[in-house]
Amino acid sequence: MIDLFAGLPPVLQAFIATLFTWGMTAAGAALVFGTKNVPRKLLDAMLGFAAGVMIAASFWSLLAPAIELSRDRALPVWMPPVIGFLAGGVFLRLLDRLLPHLHPGMKMSEAEGPHTSWRRSVLLVSAITLHNIPEGLAIGVSFGAVGLGIAEGVPGATLGAAVALSIGIGLQNFPEGTAVSMPLRRDGMSRGKSFFYGQLSGVVEPISAVIGAAAVIVAQPILPYALAFAAGAMIFVVAEELVPEAKRGSPDIAAMSLMVGFAVMMTLDVALA
Repeated sequence: MIDLFAGLPPVLQAFIATLFTWGMTAAGAALVFGTKNVPRKLLDAMLGFAAGVMIAASFWSLLAPAIELSRDRALPVWMPPVIGFLAGGVFLRLLDRLLPHLHPGMKMSEAEGPHTSWRRSVLLVSAITLHNIPEGLAIGVSFGAVGLGIAEGVPGATLGAAVALSIGIGLQNFPEGTAVSMPLRRDGMSRGKSFFYGQLSGVVEPISAVIGAAAVIVAQPILPYALAFAAGAMIFVVAEELVPEAKRGSPDIAAMSLMVGFAVMMTLDVALA
């Protein structure tokens, strides 16, 4: 798979990689054609797995190379990663407050953000789209780091690591597509429309990936900040949504699935790096 990306411009690499992650979102949404309902325990397991993948990816694929790239700079080595990490969380928090959205499994009265007349389907897509923005940025920044060449020799900043990150995020996108399409189907929406809205949340990933890759290529000094920014945004999603939602049903299953997801992402990163 790595050979597929070799020799391509980093922006194109990021775009292709996120077409895969978008496809995995669509695959999860496609479960609606076979059933109206996914068992709660299975959904908790998938959400826990997704959280584990994102936590592992945040460190091995993003924070670790950000720390290494911060060495031999005027600022203390810890400062760029800390600034970027916290900025990523603040950015997602602001989006969380400014964009109306409804997390899967919640009632319309529990919608977050400004009051709106948007329908349930749009609010659900909006919530998952919030999750997918940092994931697309993470992939774009990772491929951008490889393309710059200045990250050569830095652990976690190789083409293999960028591909591993894309695979990991693709795997955890599967339950996100399901989490949108299934509630809509249970509310009486047709299978086709439920699938459409489920996969729609993944459209933002190729867009944010191209933006992330282009940004670090144009402004090389921001690379460690950008890597840490993506990590902070992803950790915010895990802490604010994935873990609380997974623990609403089966906390033990969610916790064990989180560990499995972490192990899978760690294995991918080490094996493909």
